[in-house]
Amino acid sequence: MSFKGEQHPGVQAPTADSLGFRLNHTMLRVKDPEKSLAFYTRVFGMSVLRRLDFEELGFSLYFLARLEEGEPVPEEAGERTVWTFSQKGLLELTHNWGTEAQDDFAYHDGNAEPQGFGHICFSVPHLDAAEAWFDANGVEFIKRSDQGKMKDVVFVKDVDGYWIEVVQADRLAGLGETPLDK
Repeated sequence: MSFKGEQHPGVQAPTADSLGFRLNHTMLRVKDPEKSLAFYTRVFGMSVLRRLDFEELGFSLYFLARLEEGEPVPEEAGERTVWTFSQKGLLELTHNWGTEAQDDFAYHDGNAEPQGFGHICFSVPHLDAAEAWFDANGVEFIKRSDQGKMKDVVFVKDVDGYWIEVVQADRLAGLGETPLDK
């Protein structure tokens, strides 16, 4: 029998109506796209798949992903837009025009009071090497892998103060415990 997901109170069986649904992207609002794009492309190796501008509304959307070597991406803008919205695990950075020029402007990061949104997460092949890379690039740490009660989990901040969890999957087998594990 194939795995159908853990069962907990509130979990309901999917119906055919949601067949084909999948998470495409998570959106973060950014103050200055140049600084945010530099951070996510340099530090996390992401590429901008598509930029969409909405002049009447005064904002731009940047869709980023970590592409695999040789992964085919459509060149034509319309085809690439369709392709982008069919992917999974994208990061959308939304820039409301003019915020970059406002010295006192900042978005709520979700972790200050009142708490709400928490973080996004990247998995990396080697957590220790990632920590060294973050140090070499002046990335601000919230928590290193050897700190706190949850070992082997790193938290850093991006240029807008959003938290980013960084994990190495094969170091997490013993993370947490649920009643199902007993």
